[in-house]
Amino acid sequence: MTNNSSRREFVKRSAALVAGAIVLPQIIPSTALGKGGKLPPSDRVVFGLIGAGSQGMSDLRDFYRLDNQVQFVALCDVDASRLSAAKEAVDTANKSKGCRTYGDFRELLEKEKLDAMLIAIPDHWHGIIYSSVVNKKINVYGEKPICRTIKDGQTIVNAVKKNGIVWQTGSWQRSQPHFHRACELVRNGRVGKIKSIEVGLPDGGRGIGTPPVQDVPEGLNWDMWLGPALKVPFRGVSHWDWRWILDYSGGQLTDWSGHHIDIANWGADLEHTGPSEISGAGVYPPEGIYDAPFEYDFLCKYANGIEMRVANASRFPLGMGATWYGDLGWIHVDRGNIISASDPKLLEGEIGENGIHLYQSDNHYQNFIDCLRSGKPTIAPVEVAYRAISVGLLGEIAMTTGQTIKWDPVKEEIIGNPRASRLLSRPYRQPWTLPTA
Repeated sequence: MTNNSSRREFVKRSAALVAGAIVLPQIIPSTALGKGGKLPPSDRVVFGLIGAGSQGMSDLRDFYRLDNQVQFVALCDVDASRLSAAKEAVDTANKSKGCRTYGDFRELLEKEKLDAMLIAIPDHWHGIIYSSVVNKKINVYGEKPICRTIKDGQTIVNAVKKNGIVWQTGSWQRSQPHFHRACELVRNGRVGKIKSIEVGLPDGGRGIGTPPVQDVPEGLNWDMWLGPALKVPFRGVSHWDWRWILDYSGGQLTDWSGHHIDIANWGADLEHTGPSEISGAGVYPPEGIYDAPFEYDFLCKYANGIEMRVANASRFPLGMGATWYGDLGWIHVDRGNIISASDPKLLEGEIGENGIHLYQSDNHYQNFIDCLRSGKPTIAPVEVAYRAISVGLLGEIAMTTGQTIKWDPVKEEIIGNPRASRLLSRPYRQPWTLPTA
């Protein structure tokens, strides 16, 4: 949204949804939210925001709906137009003009004292910005997927563990009752011993060719938007369609792995491990700047004998979502409060007192705030999110190389394949490097 009319619409829509009966004075952040700290229940959580686009503003609005429990005091974005619109919306909600703005996340981190940071940025920035924020001992609500590469993910996970901060991934399906119910049924043996899993993710677009080079829109810092990615001329793709360019993301595969692969892992108790063998193939646009696969299909084999097939949804009879197949039948779950089974009786009845009862959250945003106060882990902690996206990223490597990948899920390294191992990371454009904890 770079022209005046779209900016006005963005401001009106954001202000209307963020604002309401909210009276939030300027407040000082709790300094107790460092390692092992807790926020007193009477204090509002002082937030910053990095990434004021559609997802960031949607998350911000949901936090403001939590009955005056939060206040955003600092915003950062590389697009001055979006930043200005976000400030107007937040100032309206705060009934104050005091919200501060930044075009560079490093300046925000140097100047602000915050309890938590909401981060919603393109995937190729995740390794650097997530790790930088965590190393400041700021608690994070970070959008999925948490990383663009395995190396980025390992760095983020290590930083979170070392700094002892509270992390919530935006994998909000975990806070939906029907996803929770499906996973709990599977974990309690309703399908018997799990033999295989199917994970259906969206089919992708086929590309747009190569648009001509354009002038960078006024107010957009294109060099900062690119950051560690290869320097290229602006061709009109920035705020949304970066998802289909491999330098920035992995298309529908990586965009959705943090949702449905995460649910598949949860139901099968695979949240803290990974596959040992991955093979598959993708279909890629034949030309143009969109180069992420629009079809993909790969098979993951686990040490416990489970096989997980991940593919674009049109390849599966049940389409989108996660399906667990066992020796007693199957259970499938997708969005829209839909749970189905090979036999409806598999879905009946409650889980007994001595059964497996999974972590339950009724509101993904409230869960983060509650964990800031209690110091307990969130429902979507960092390692669980990393394990989910790592399946998608290993599938991407297998499809790129056309080889069967052997993976050690404990050491988290590819076995005996130097070519594939190089794809565990992507080169960063200087002067950008991954922060160390």
